Order: sequence, then C-alpha cells, then structure tokens
Amino acid sequence: HCVDAEEVWHYVEGDPLELAIYRPGEDACERLRLGPLDAGAAPMRVVPAHAWQAARPLGAYTLCSCVVAPAFEFAGFRLLGAEDAALAARLRELAPEF
Repeated sequence: HCVDAEEVWHYVEGDPLELAIYRPGEDACERLRLGPLDAGAAPMRVVPAHAWQAARPLGAYTLCSCVVAPAFEFAGFRLLGAEDAALAARLRELAPEF
C-alpha cells in the first residue's frame, strides 16, 4: 500500500518484522527490520510519504503499531490495482516473498 503521509512503525512485541519500501522514481526496494535491538532490528522505522510498502513477520507473530502524520485520510491511501499492473510486476521481481 501507499500513503500520502509519513508512516511510523513501532515494534511492541513478538518476532521481528521486515518492511519493504519502494520509492517512486527509484528502481530499488529497501528492506528494513523492525523489532528488538538484540535481534539486529530497530524498534521504530519511518516509511516516507508516497512510498509503496509491504510488511511481513519473520516468525510466529509480531505486534506493532503505526502512526501516520499528518493525519491519515482514506483519500490518501492506495492499494495496487489493475491500473498498476506494471508496478505490481516490478515489485514482485524486487521482493517476491512479500
């Protein structure tokens, strides 16, 4: 999904979580690990506004929360749709496990 504001992910408990971030205009997928410091992760990660993002737990479960600023508006939220077929195909190439 994509949001028109910054989204801050906060780790709460469980196993680490991997975030995949794709910024428009760049042909690369950044991967960030969210979780406890002792697992080689960070307890907080920021996804820039207008970046496509996906998340996946790296274990049995992960509990996290997200804060969007400025305030979340459904009008600024997008999921990949049929009109995004080329982008969806490229994202599958860059991060097939998501």
